[in-house]
Amino acid sequence: MAAGMSRTPRLLTLWCPDWPVVALDLDPDVPAAVLAGEDVFACSRAARAEGVRRGLRRREAQRRCPDVRIVERDEAAEVRAFEPVVNALEAVCPTVEVSRPGLCALPTKGPARYFGGDEALVHVVAEATHDAYRIGIADGRFASAQAARRGIVVPQGKSAAFLAPLPVDLLDRPALADLFARLGLRTLGGVAALPSRQVASRFGAEGIAAHRLARGLDEHLVASRATAREIVAEEVLDPPVESVEQLAFVAKRLADTLAAELAAHVLGCARVLIEAETETGEKRSRLWRYDGAFTATAMAQRVRWQVAGWLEGPAAERPSSGVARLRLTPDEVHRGAGQQLRLFDDATGSVEADERAATVMARLQGLLGFDAVNLAVLSGGRGPAEWARLVPWGEPRPTPYDATPPWPGRLPAPHPTVVHDPVLPARVVDGTGTDVLLDEHGTISVAPQRLSIRGGRPVAITAWAGPWPVQERWWDPAAHVSLARFQIVTADGVARLVATGEGRWWVEGTYD
Repeated sequence: MAAGMSRTPRLLTLWCPDWPVVALDLDPDVPAAVLAGEDVFACSRAARAEGVRRGLRRREAQRRCPDVRIVERDEAAEVRAFEPVVNALEAVCPTVEVSRPGLCALPTKGPARYFGGDEALVHVVAEATHDAYRIGIADGRFASAQAARRGIVVPQGKSAAFLAPLPVDLLDRPALADLFARLGLRTLGGVAALPSRQVASRFGAEGIAAHRLARGLDEHLVASRATAREIVAEEVLDPPVESVEQLAFVAKRLADTLAAELAAHVLGCARVLIEAETETGEKRSRLWRYDGAFTATAMAQRVRWQVAGWLEGPAAERPSSGVARLRLTPDEVHRGAGQQLRLFDDATGSVEADERAATVMARLQGLLGFDAVNLAVLSGGRGPAEWARLVPWGEPRPTPYDATPPWPGRLPAPHPTVVHDPVLPARVVDGTGTDVLLDEHGTISVAPQRLSIRGGRPVAITAWAGPWPVQERWWDPAAHVSLARFQIVTADGVARLVATGEGRWWVEGTYD
């Protein structure tokens, strides 16, 4: 082991499934979906039984479960609801690291010795949190998180064996997991068995990280904290600040400063210590963890979560005065990969333009909120609403579905330039005003001749192509989707993408 590197820690992980649903006090037996933007961020157990899944668009979730209750995500409520849980854990062990509301971990070395072993520690934590969460123990954060999902204690030194039969999809790297699967590596054990040198040469840095996780190790070797202790971002607030929004603005400035310092030392920060102190000496500190390396935006978001949980929490636990000092300290760092410039960029070319754009995007997030500035990420799917997802600026860009064929029933090019969300209700009739219907074989009853949108005046159809039938999840009656798409040109010269199913028509997109 290299000097200054730490061993894989043994951790207890506490996880609450569907925390955004729990935090809003929604009944798990009632279909409910929590949205972030227009995508499902979390859903209740009853909604999952109806086919609703994270990542679905609002419209698709409502189509699968017409009775689903739609609720907008409330991050402040998630943080406030999780604060008592973290406080209870800190009574067991002061070193609690929070990944996000609903997921946290603590080292077992000291507490397990004190309480009499891992099983006893699990019992103590379960009592402290009223048996409301799933708890697991294993060597390494990834293995510990998987153990928590299953509510088990993995014996020391057995994390690799525990992970071996699990699917590669758990790596949360969709593109890489898909590549592993196509190479015949469908389990974490198969990935772990690969020689490290060949993994590095074939799959690069992301492959190395996945290989370490599959072996039960942490994603990165942790570097010495000596350098990290010198990189601190701190600001004294005069006058003290009592507003979460004002503190979030200060936090973004501090996070930008800290991120720049870390980049100058070619370091990535996986865990940051956030400390807030009031003018009367009240203090609140917390460790926050991030998969990979913290971006400035992600760091500022954690500060916002923490101060919101303190300033807007139960009245008895709120500080008696405003925050007078805010401090960010990188607690765990690893060697960064640096920035790889593109081959044909010159010193004054698009690299600088990218940097300026990133600065502007970060400032906009500081002003408008984390989820207000998004990037469109291309993905797979059959309909135009499935071809792109919005991801907050600075967050990892997931690839939930393979964007490449085959996608049976996928619409051929050219694609609509405008995608309507929500869709526009429509009616398609023949020359006598009779509704055009689609039978179970995907055949229309008569040729379409007129189209009306939103109950408006019917317009003559001059050309049409289709149908392109779609049959999804035919094996699951609750989630089954049956529809057909048509390309239609009307007498006003406008081309539209129109779909029909379950006895109704709607316009999905318009061609330019």
